[in-house]
Amino acid sequence: MLHTFVALVQDKPGVLTRVASLFRRLNINIVSLTVGESERADTSRMTIVCEAPDTAAHRIRASLYKLEITVDVDEVGRSEGVIRELCLIKVAAGPSEPNGLHSRSQIFELAQVFRARVVDLAPESIMLEMTGSSSKIEGLIQVLRESNYTILEVSRTGRMAMRRGKHTSRVLKALGTPNGNGPTNFTPPDFSTDEIIPNEFPDVHEEE
Repeated sequence: MLHTFVALVQDKPGVLTRVASLFRRLNINIVSLTVGESERADTSRMTIVCEAPDTAAHRIRASLYKLEITVDVDEVGRSEGVIRELCLIKVAAGPSEPNGLHSRSQIFELAQVFRARVVDLAPESIMLEMTGSSSKIEGLIQVLRESNYTILEVSRTGRMAMRRGKHTSRVLKALGTPNGNGPTNFTPPDFSTDEIIPNEFPDVHEEE
C-alpha cells in the first residue's frame, strides 16, 4: 500500500541524498518525493510517498527520525489530511491534428470538466494545468489518450500533503497529544535508544 510521510528536514547539502539512500537500505521504493521551503527558517518540508506493507510504516518513521537532519516526521492518510498534486500536460492541437483547429475547443471543454486551466496556447499545442488528487489527474490523461489526442509532455510534482484542522507542524501535536487536538491516550514513539545514523557520504560536509 502507499504511505505518505511529511518530514521537516534541515536545509543542508546532501539531505535529499541521505533520505533517498535510507529508503534504498530499507529496500522500499519511493513513488514520489516533493521538497520545498516550510514555515520554519532553514527548514524544508519533504513529502515522501512510498509503497510498502502496512506493518512497515513504524519502521520507516523510526528510520527517518534517526537521521540527525530530521526535525519532525508524520504519516498523513487520506482521511486525515489534504493531499494534492500539480500536473502540467502539453497536448498537440494544431492544424495537422485529426480534428484540426477544432480540437482546441474540445480540449477546452475537457479542461472545464476536470477543472483544469489552460496556461499556454501555441500554434501546435495547448498546455493544461491541473491540481487535484492523483486519480483525477490520471483520469484526465486517460480521457485525452482515449480521445486520440497526442500528449507531448507530462510533468507532475508528486503528492503534497498537510494535516487537516488547526495543527502546528510539530509531529507530536499533529499526531495528537494531551495538549493538542488529538486523543489523550497518545504515546509518542520512543526512539531515544536508537543510534543516530551518521553521514555516510564523506564528500558531503554538512554545516554544524
